[in-house]
Amino acid sequence: MFTDTHAHLYLKTFDGDRDRMIRRALDRDVTRIFLPNIDTGTLDDMLALADTYPGSCFPMMGLHPTSVRENYLSDLGEIRNFLDRKDVIAIGETGIDLYWDKTYLSQQVESFRTQISWARERGLPLVIHARESFSEIFQILDQTAGRNLRGVFHSFTGNLEELEKALSYGFMIGINGIVTFKNSGLDRIVSEIPLDRLLLETDAPFLAPVPYRGKRNESSYLLEVALKVAEIHQLTHEEIGRITTRNAEDLFRINRDHFS
Repeated sequence: MFTDTHAHLYLKTFDGDRDRMIRRALDRDVTRIFLPNIDTGTLDDMLALADTYPGSCFPMMGLHPTSVRENYLSDLGEIRNFLDRKDVIAIGETGIDLYWDKTYLSQQVESFRTQISWARERGLPLVIHARESFSEIFQILDQTAGRNLRGVFHSFTGNLEELEKALSYGFMIGINGIVTFKNSGLDRIVSEIPLDRLLLETDAPFLAPVPYRGKRNESSYLLEVALKVAEIHQLTHEEIGRITTRNAEDLFRINRDHFS
């Protein structure tokens, strides 16, 4: 079986065929799909999807860095209220994004720090979004990381030095369709990721792998990611599926009973 550790299947782009799309994933043995939250506007749809597919779709709770604005404290308060009332498997996605807009960098930093504290308080993994922001994120983690903080750098696109630093915190590394892109250079990075620190993801509906690049991504396309990662590590894609699913179970501390 395969685990898609990062997919936004609750977004409106799936409204026309969400059930069929999830069935396609299940038919390809992608039986576990983890749902990172984006902001206060996605909470209801994300939780509704998790309720519709118990045992297959699992929610996280967080505020995405590109959703951080002047009112971020109010948004964090609303998300915290949901966090206090709902069972979730992780905090996220959170982090820092300096690709789209640097206007709210200070607010992004404080939002990230707050969500780190939530993860530590609750013993939950942290799902980190890092885009053109590794140095800023590493600076914060140097101050806050420890044995009671674990997580994943999702959609990892860093260099070898950044990979080594990310691994030094004990975090796992999430790899998605970017690894299939011809000129991404990510295959060299993936070859250096220890197998026990590797996770697969789609980030659907974004970043569809080859041969679907440019189209809407979905969880069934996780198999294309697995095939490429298997090629890099000279294993079968079934072996990669077993290894990364076990890693997901270990990181998110979900018993196999959750998936029966």
